[in-house]
Amino acid sequence: MLKITNLDKTFNKGTDNEIQVFKNFNLEVKRNTCLAIIGSNGCGKSTLLNMIGGNLSSDSGSIKISGVEVSNMSEEKRSKYLGRVYQDPSMGVSPSLSILENMSLADKKGGSFSLRKLINKNHLEKYRELLKDLDLGLENIMDTKVKFLSGGQRQSLSLVMSAMKHPDLLLLDEHTAALDPKTSAVVMGKTEELIDKFQMTTMMISHNMRDAIEFSDRIIMLDKGEIVLDTRSQDITEEELHNIYRDKIKESVA
Repeated sequence: MLKITNLDKTFNKGTDNEIQVFKNFNLEVKRNTCLAIIGSNGCGKSTLLNMIGGNLSSDSGSIKISGVEVSNMSEEKRSKYLGRVYQDPSMGVSPSLSILENMSLADKKGGSFSLRKLINKNHLEKYRELLKDLDLGLENIMDTKVKFLSGGQRQSLSLVMSAMKHPDLLLLDEHTAALDPKTSAVVMGKTEELIDKFQMTTMMISHNMRDAIEFSDRIIMLDKGEIVLDTRSQDITEEELHNIYRDKIKESVA
């Protein structure tokens, strides 16, 4: 479903601060699977998602989603194939707009519209049903501005908005990292429910080893832009994953 071939990315090329993040990087992700990506800071996790998402260009290489070459597409055009939830609960929503307006914007994704004709009243029940699945009561306060919601409510709303057009690929960029442990557990549960409901292929960056194992089908670990571990989630324990992660950090520091 996702096929990345010979991907290269270097920052500050030709300067004293040149940093090569990826060189001939290759990765394939099967349809209807969830891939967890782990690794220390600076290993290339977010750079990889940003290149797939289109808000960062690659130097060379191929990125195909459902057989479509997207590496030269704008971020806007790629949005037809992608949904994304960011680490910051405010990035996936428009805080100054209401829940209903945010849902309507997500529903118009990839099409043309004007703010005056943003809300289609015929879709209200669909939005309510989607929000009801979250079990957070958001369907009862759809006129509330998003800026008044908690971080967990915003991330849950962002999840629904990202999934409502049934994207070919869902990108989760440490989407629970800014939440407290209790809220994080709730959002991860909602994430799993939505992935299962819409059968979405998913790439999830996580620093939480337990979440990586529990909520994914496959785990890869990146180190200096290379895949140093690639395993089925069911074939590794949290302790084993922690040990491999710790050993790789030691090697990087040494």
